[in-house]
Formats: sequence, structure tokens, C-alpha cells
Amino acid sequence: MAMYFTDRGIEELEKRRGEEEITFEWLAGQLRTFVDLNPDFEVPVERLATWLARLDDEDDEE
Repeated sequence: MAMYFTDRGIEELEKRRGEEEITFEWLAGQLRTFVDLNPDFEVPVERLATWLARLDDEDDEE
């Protein structure tokens, strides 16, 4: 598996908050706040949210 620069942030998230349980409602709110504060990231956040929402879609190959 390739190691990307973003893996450091993912590893920090897992280390600091990995034991917590969250809801998708909470996550959606955090993503909205992040985009409000960082509008340049609107497209990547939208893509991530759509990807997460469609993980179980068998018809969606992306």
C-alpha cells in the first residue's frame, strides 16, 4: 500500500480520536464547518462525502 502525505493526518486522527464513537450527523456538521473555514476544500470534501455515502452502492464503480 502506498504511503501518502495525508496518511500522517489520518494517523493522527486515529491516534487522538480512534476510541471515540461519532455519528454521521456530527461528521457532516464538522465537514460543513471545515468548508466554511476553508472554502478552497469544498470540492475534495464533497467528493469524500459522496464517496462515503455511496460505499455500499454496488452499481457505483467509483
